[in-house]
Amino acid sequence: MGTGGTWGPGTRGSGEDGGSAAGRRLVGGLVLLIVAALLAVAAPARAHAAPAASCTGRQVRTLPFSTGSVLVHKDGGLFCAYTVQKKPGTKRLIGVSVQARGLVAVPKSRQHTRSSPVVQVYAGHRCVWVRGSVGGGSYSSGWILC
Repeated sequence: MGTGGTWGPGTRGSGEDGGSAAGRRLVGGLVLLIVAALLAVAAPARAHAAPAASCTGRQVRTLPFSTGSVLVHKDGGLFCAYTVQKKPGTKRLIGVSVQARGLVAVPKSRQHTRSSPVVQVYAGHRCVWVRGSVGGGSYSSGWILC
């Protein structure tokens, strides 16, 4: 310990200065671990509430029908679509299908309370045909976004 009560290089303290470099790294690691745990708990709730999180690009169409809506997103030549219920909460068969002109349709459906699975199709500069259904109601767009 120094004689004048000052701390500097080469002096040894009793730990009252905040600890060693290893101690500071341990505290920093604990802080990062706590932040990561909080994000892991918060992220699944947000992902469940917003199925569009997996659709990139901008929303180019909302196609409403009696029991729901089909939402269409576009990112370059990649089209992404999914169907949502008008009144979520009841488990129903929800489906969506996207077809690029000259290619086969890509359909997906499931029993769910909120939305259909996401369908992604690379169409380039082709027109697309989008279909969606919730329970007994359905929608068929015809060739759009040409």
